[in-house]
Amino acid sequence: MGVAIGVLGPVRAWDGEGGQVALKGPRHRAVLARLVVARRRVVPVTRLVEDLWEEPPPDAVGAVRTFVAALRRAIEPERPPRATPRLLLTEGPGYALRPERDAVDAWRFEHAVTAAAGLAPAQAAERLDRAIGWWRGPAYADFAGEPWARTERARLAELRLRAVEARAEARLALGLAAEAAADLDAHVAEHPWRENAWGLLARALYRDGRQGEALAVLRRARALLAGRLGVEPGPALRRLEEDILAQAGHLGPGGGAEEVWARAAAAYDRTVAVGARARLESTVGLLRDLAVTGGPGLLAAREHRVAAALAAEETGDAELTARVIGAYDVPAVWTRVDDPEQAARVVAAAERTLAALPDDGHDSARVRLLATIAVETRGAPPTPEGAPPSRGRTAALRAERIARGLDDPALLAFALDGLFMQTCHRTGLAPERDAIGAELVALAARHGLVTYEVLGHLIRCQALSALGDFAAADRHADAAAALARRNELPLVHVFTRWYRALRLAATGAAPAAEAAAAYRGAAAALDGAGMPGLERGLLPLALLSLRVRDGQPADPGGSRDTDWGPYKPWVLPLLLLAEHREEAARAALRALPDPPGDLLTEAMWCLAARAALTLGDGEALARARTALVPAAGELAGAGSGLLTLGPVTAYLDEIDAALNAPTRNA
Repeated sequence: MGVAIGVLGPVRAWDGEGGQVALKGPRHRAVLARLVVARRRVVPVTRLVEDLWEEPPPDAVGAVRTFVAALRRAIEPERPPRATPRLLLTEGPGYALRPERDAVDAWRFEHAVTAAAGLAPAQAAERLDRAIGWWRGPAYADFAGEPWARTERARLAELRLRAVEARAEARLALGLAAEAAADLDAHVAEHPWRENAWGLLARALYRDGRQGEALAVLRRARALLAGRLGVEPGPALRRLEEDILAQAGHLGPGGGAEEVWARAAAAYDRTVAVGARARLESTVGLLRDLAVTGGPGLLAAREHRVAAALAAEETGDAELTARVIGAYDVPAVWTRVDDPEQAARVVAAAERTLAALPDDGHDSARVRLLATIAVETRGAPPTPEGAPPSRGRTAALRAERIARGLDDPALLAFALDGLFMQTCHRTGLAPERDAIGAELVALAARHGLVTYEVLGHLIRCQALSALGDFAAADRHADAAAALARRNELPLVHVFTRWYRALRLAATGAAPAAEAAAAYRGAAAALDGAGMPGLERGLLPLALLSLRVRDGQPADPGGSRDTDWGPYKPWVLPLLLLAEHREEAARAALRALPDPPGDLLTEAMWCLAARAALTLGDGEALARARTALVPAAGELAGAGSGLLTLGPVTAYLDEIDAALNAPTRNA
């Protein structure tokens, strides 16, 4: 390898023999560091000037060019005069640094940590140990105060902490509890806010036969978290303390199953060559299984899924890439993505691969790509009446059509999930979703597709709730819960618990205070579930739904400072009305966009209608009426399986009375 660049500590460079390269003064190092931060992208000269000086000298641009020229001589000493640079390039208005990935220690470190996630414990521990050893001090240590370095320094520091904890996990899996505990003790002393690290240390001590010390560690964690941050330990640490007190069996070595896993993983690692394409497909299979464990597993699966898709694309094999992208057929039940940026990257990769597939054949791969696009574009704005379907719905319909001509039940189930994700393009589609759920239940039960059978039951539970048939919805919630218990699918509990709270509120079987308590309990189940697209703003929205249904104004205490998540625009007019700020409420109502096409679309329209009724805004009432008429037979929001604002027909009756339009013709 030629020049190596180090930013995991003071910024340095080394030649191919390991000798340190002279980088002259601090501004030369700053230019080099700033270009590394840009990660191969062009940095305009004007930006470099702004970053290097608070008050640039008169010839700052010329100075930057001088620094660049000196850097080129230092890092490409053998380049002939006037030859085109290979590493530090001039492009357009600025410069870009384009070394190989392994030439920069930070990039090499990031790759090593990502790759370790797919390795057997022994290989993961070894790779992480080596990678952690590349750190010579804080990242970009000589530029700690520079704004341009701040975000990258923080990102790398967080990645290093995760690497230390992942190495401890690997050592625990290898039975090296004492070794893991020694590292973790220093780790938590330096980073006392990391609950995961406290939990790992307690587990390591317990496995090393030091139960008393493990409990003492958890007590120390509670004291530090409360004393320094003013918070109580999260549910994971609380459960761990209970498990240690009970000497729960799952805290010890894994026994037969653990041994079989370790041997199989080691055999795979020995047999399948590094770089083999089979590793990519196997990795996605593991990620798919990891995703249904919830919490950190779901978050990690999503992150590594994108990396796997991009790695497959690099092979230039469109069919392999299609299999890798489409193998992540994790059933999706919530119609809003958790990470829009990740979803967009997956969709872009799927669309590129779809275009690269030959026109003839490859139908299975095509279905998987189309279903992936359908699932990952869920929650898009509804399409206006008469407009062509969105790209997500178009993909869903194509996937379903092709899948029905193939003899592959799992593929059809994936396509039906994509179709379900795209059945919120207008209001009032609970019957359509119920039909999809019924087909999924029957198909999955016949062919042993457990996760899709659970999905079908959850879809039917949601749809039947929207239609007010809670007796039938109960049966599907119970069936989903039973399958989840038998097959270790913890995320299902989140949805069934929310459904129980919804049922309590919707049927009036308990006073509002009891329903509110049920919602708070359901919200606690979301803690650590790994579904930010579901959890943000959901509890305050559920509590607001109780007040709106009872004809009460929004709680002034539930101020606009509350985290309403993605629901804030539709809540804001009611909050302003509760503060007696009618003109501001009217302006917020007029600025309100159409809600996204998800399972709470009807609820958002009813919130808008409630504000419009209070304000007497005829234009907003007419707009809400047009949207809600197709859902006249449903309970607003209950199709989510989470909350409801009551019967849509009640809102339509009030709207019609206000508009003096007694009939409801669509």
